[in-house]
Amino acid sequence: MASNRRTFLKGAGVVGAMAATSGLTMGNAQNEPARKSARGMAKNLTVLHIFGNGERRLGVKTEKGILDVAAAAGILKMHAPATVDDLLQNEDGPSLNALVDAAAKSNKVAKAYLPESGIEYGPLVTRPEKIVCIGHNYKRHVEEVKAPWPKQPVVFSKYNSALNWHLGKIKLPVDVAKNFDYEIELVIVMGKTASNVAEADALSYVAGYATGNDFTARDLQYERGGQWLIGKTPDGFAPVGPYMVTADQIDPQNLKLECRVNGETRQSWNTNDMIFPCKQLIGYVSKHMTLKPGDIIYTGTPQGVIYGMPPDKRVWLKPGDKIACSLEKLGELKFELV
Repeated sequence: MASNRRTFLKGAGVVGAMAATSGLTMGNAQNEPARKSARGMAKNLTVLHIFGNGERRLGVKTEKGILDVAAAAGILKMHAPATVDDLLQNEDGPSLNALVDAAAKSNKVAKAYLPESGIEYGPLVTRPEKIVCIGHNYKRHVEEVKAPWPKQPVVFSKYNSALNWHLGKIKLPVDVAKNFDYEIELVIVMGKTASNVAEADALSYVAGYATGNDFTARDLQYERGGQWLIGKTPDGFAPVGPYMVTADQIDPQNLKLECRVNGETRQSWNTNDMIFPCKQLIGYVSKHMTLKPGDIIYTGTPQGVIYGMPPDKRVWLKPGDKIACSLEKLGELKFELV
């Protein structure tokens, strides 16, 4: 998995080279695009990363298939963000919306639409400044793990090296841990800089939402004096994807979420059971640290985790297990343990 990740992360440079030869302007987070256009978040879109031939590219899920944004931009000679990270961190949504609209009306871009069955998925994001995670945020989950009722959100973090993708693999660190557990979660993807924002306005800072899993080594988390970070952020322990659905299409507090292990349903609940809803999480976190476009927030998991079972009933995850996480309107995230 590590070699695949190294290859994947080189993709932005390859896409940039393609863009230069095709005459279009592609953005990146380090160097703001040299153009005069509106900034803002994309609307009414479902976006993802597609990967192949040593490069990652921004894709948009449409009725015609997955639109390869770089290919369409080259054909139409239009500016477009190169990656999901560029879309978010450059607030380049209007450019993407304009390209998608133009592609839908043009017969020239037929070859830029790819069948989803033939694509290789990449991590939904690759360079968030922050991966913020929330623990003990569902009422039934707090009860099942017999944790104290939280008076404010329980905040911890993961690192970018933990990011993983749809149909990816998690190599279990069996030399340091044994008690591996799943946690399906709604993931918030930030679209604007948020600092000390009011809860009433908080959702207006969200670019979109995605399906995630806060994968965990419980023995590292609890049996070493409360090492939440070390139990939560080994390599590959933050699968997210396959899509980000833009925020204008989603009510984050009324979504069914379900986790299955080898086809057996383990978690099935609704985001309306959150103790601290998404707007409150954004407001709370933004009072302590500035959230940037492209940052992501894992919002907590419902009941049904292995750690919530009686000790004699706990059968921890192992190599060969297949995990599937479904979140209403956001798609199914699948990954395998090796």
